[in-house]
Amino acid sequence: MPKLVTPLTDVQPRNAKPKAKPYKLADGGGLYLLVNADGAKYWRMDYRHVDTRRTLAFGKYPEVSLTDARAKRTQARRLLDAGIDPGEQRKAQKAAGKERAGNSFEAIAREWFGKHQAGWAASHADKIIARLESDVFPWIGARPVAEVTAPDLLAVVRRIEGRGVLETAHRALANCGQVFRYAVATGRAERDPSGDLRGALPSVKSRRKHFAAVTDPKQVAPLLRAIDGYQGSPTVRAALKLAPLFFVRPGELRQAEWADFDLDGAEWRYTVTKTKSPHIVPLATQALAVLRDLHPLTGAGRYLFPSPRTRERPLSDNGVLSALRRMGIDKEEMSGHGFRAMARTILDEVLKFPIDRIEHQLAHAVRDPNGRAYNRTTHLDERRAMMQAWADYLDALKAGADVIPIRPAAA
Repeated sequence: MPKLVTPLTDVQPRNAKPKAKPYKLADGGGLYLLVNADGAKYWRMDYRHVDTRRTLAFGKYPEVSLTDARAKRTQARRLLDAGIDPGEQRKAQKAAGKERAGNSFEAIAREWFGKHQAGWAASHADKIIARLESDVFPWIGARPVAEVTAPDLLAVVRRIEGRGVLETAHRALANCGQVFRYAVATGRAERDPSGDLRGALPSVKSRRKHFAAVTDPKQVAPLLRAIDGYQGSPTVRAALKLAPLFFVRPGELRQAEWADFDLDGAEWRYTVTKTKSPHIVPLATQALAVLRDLHPLTGAGRYLFPSPRTRERPLSDNGVLSALRRMGIDKEEMSGHGFRAMARTILDEVLKFPIDRIEHQLAHAVRDPNGRAYNRTTHLDERRAMMQAWADYLDALKAGADVIPIRPAAA
């Protein structure tokens, strides 16, 4: 008669001590705990299939508990009763899993990307893979490419659309279509589901916001509201909000360094890139509020607006410009330099500030009646009042108030 085995208790595996040689603690039904000389403990199950003795590994104790090991034994016994070798079935499942992983949407997408990357500009390639990695792979990357349906894909692009970046949603959908067509061509899928989504997203043109005359206060207001509603990176959103308040050159804004800012003194002092001359931007209370919100995000680094790829570099040349485009604002309607034209026109023609103070704040070359260049501190108190009046005026425009163009007393 076969020897009866007393089932293990929970305490026995826990208290099992290593010996000079490996030994077994049997639980019955072929299941046992193998205790190695180094103290490691492993669940094993011995069984016979077609007159051949074989062993299954169920994992390491205590990661796999006694209860878990018994459940695995039960599953294996059911397979044996059905005439199936559980060890062979496990190998088949592992092979199928590898094939499934190899045919996942992400695997196919990276293969497609690798085939075409050499023919693209580096900046274009970076944008495509970054778009896939941030907006597509987390949702459908692990799915077999042949099993991704049109509703699955629609959910992905709707998430992007929901962030307020409709153009990015369209581009992501187009990239997914290219991946699916590559999968069809290489025999990993039967069709491209992106074609079923034609018309599912609003057209980019239907969402365009028109600010044809950005120097007209009535057209400035919706631009400022659009900036407030920007749903992208908080760092880029801060840059967008500061651009009209500072109206410096776009390169000076994106390369701004925290070391040059005195928040307590409400000043930004830096060297103008174009003229290599020192310059001061007085900080209005609205600008200080944006900067203090931004500081916890980027204040530990060098730049106010670091690149999303590395904090060792500032935001790219078209960082703010690209954000405007994603908001649906055409390049003919507004640009990074457009904020300078906006400020110069309205400060002069509406708020009636002296043109030499406006030009000085724009970091243009300004000379006194004797032909001498003004230094950076000239009319600093008056320019400080002008910058605060400008920020207050923009706030009033944004709020929809009737702004009476009266020259402030401080001017």
